[in-house]
Amino acid sequence: MTAVHHDREGRWAWRLTGFVTICVYIFMFAPIIATVVLSFNDSMFGGFPMTGVSLRWYAKLLTNEPVLAAFQTSMWIALVTAAVTTLIGIMTAFALVRFEFAGKQAINTLVILPALVPETILGVGLLVMIKSIDQPRSMLLLILGHILLTLPYVVLIVQARMVGIKRSYEEAALSLGASRLSTFREITLPLLIPAVLASVLLAFTISFDNTSASLFWRPAGVETMPTQILSMLKISISPEVNALGTVMILVTVGIPLIGGLILQSLTRFRKKAT
Repeated sequence: MTAVHHDREGRWAWRLTGFVTICVYIFMFAPIIATVVLSFNDSMFGGFPMTGVSLRWYAKLLTNEPVLAAFQTSMWIALVTAAVTTLIGIMTAFALVRFEFAGKQAINTLVILPALVPETILGVGLLVMIKSIDQPRSMLLLILGHILLTLPYVVLIVQARMVGIKRSYEEAALSLGASRLSTFREITLPLLIPAVLASVLLAFTISFDNTSASLFWRPAGVETMPTQILSMLKISISPEVNALGTVMILVTVGIPLIGGLILQSLTRFRKKAT
């Protein structure tokens, strides 16, 4: 009887867990699905019931100069952030994994620290600092802020991959007369390609989708895609905002998916080659 009782309790526990999980997923994804569906609403009022299906709000985005300017700004910032952050992250992770030096643990903590601090607190803190030294907000400071936010994730990804690369490969190349730079370029870097690609995609996505930090650090008159959406929401919630939100969803979700497919293809190709 005791065993049967425990089995029943276990089944009910799993059912309750499954029900709660489904409710959480509905709570998380229902607004996203509603945004995508309402972006095709023919009516100018963004709500249910829909009066028809239309692509005119996407067409309107293509003629909306502030939206196009914000998209170009976000793309440019994200590309620069991804390139610079990945380069710095690779060098930092390589030094932290392969070398022993004084203050190594402290540097590792400082590099990872921005990922542990809420973006709003970090944004306000840096804004207060630049105001205290009478430094005006600029595009350079905005990009440096995005680099600060994305660097910890790149370092963690590359570190995890670097730990799995055996030192014997590099030591063999060095013993054969190769320089450290040649060893890194010919041996280590090719083995890091999956981590490098993942770092680029993650840094791009984080920068492109960043809202709170961009609100504090952007120069006057400059809008990124997230801040442009917020400014449009202050006026009204129209299908044009839903269309812009759908574009953001496609970019921030589609790029990692494409990157995952590329990584799988590279992995399969290397397995076949070996």
